[in-house]
Amino acid sequence: MSDEILVHLHDVGLDFRNRRILNQITFDVLRGQILTIIGPNGAGKSCLLKVILGLYRPSRGVCQQMPDLRVGYMPQRLTVDSSLPLSVERFLTLANNGDTAPVQAALDRVGARSLRAAAVQSLSGGEFQRVLLARALLRKPDLLVLDEPAQGVDLQGQQALYHLLGQLRDEAGFAILMVSHDLHFVMAQTDQVLCLNQHVCCSGTADSVSQHPEYLSLFNNNVNDIAIYTHKHDHHHDLHGKVVEDEDGCHHHD
Repeated sequence: MSDEILVHLHDVGLDFRNRRILNQITFDVLRGQILTIIGPNGAGKSCLLKVILGLYRPSRGVCQQMPDLRVGYMPQRLTVDSSLPLSVERFLTLANNGDTAPVQAALDRVGARSLRAAAVQSLSGGEFQRVLLARALLRKPDLLVLDEPAQGVDLQGQQALYHLLGQLRDEAGFAILMVSHDLHFVMAQTDQVLCLNQHVCCSGTADSVSQHPEYLSLFNNNVNDIAIYTHKHDHHHDLHGKVVEDEDGCHHHD
């Protein structure tokens, strides 16, 4: 992880119609870092993302992006009209200003080569998340922002997606900023977890946050139900989440 700061927030606050949404948010996003923001519904996570992306202007404080920062964004949900004839290739080409050249490489990198000619509307949750990830990678980002990336994906698909994200970070060196309200799952590769409830309740490694008094107080001390899950991934999955064989013919089970 580099010391280069991609995004700097200092005492950021956000109000809507005299309602305080965010208050005194301070942290940096560093190149090569995986930062996961967790918190309950209504904690201000999506609003914080919009501040970081430059879509909302803070009511207080400062949010600064590195000059010429390239951001790849993977939204929480994206609805495609079911009557629109749209292949995966066309969907990605439209997002890439009509340039088809990098599309196949992006699909290959996320393990979705076979989906190129498929209709977007026919994809499973896990397949569509990989296509959205390929779309974000087309921007050659410095920062990859993912809003609830595991939504609609089964457990094995989540594990495969998180493993892929860790690989991509290691290869490309970009930062990953991920948001989730599901406290059961945090990437094992996460460098820092930030627990948000309008303000920063606590931050640190996944293990340290899961034991922090403010975290435990926020979620009613129900540790068995909300313990942060960190999956140690020693095998691989296909697009459907099934365990696949290694080159030596062996496969592993959790």
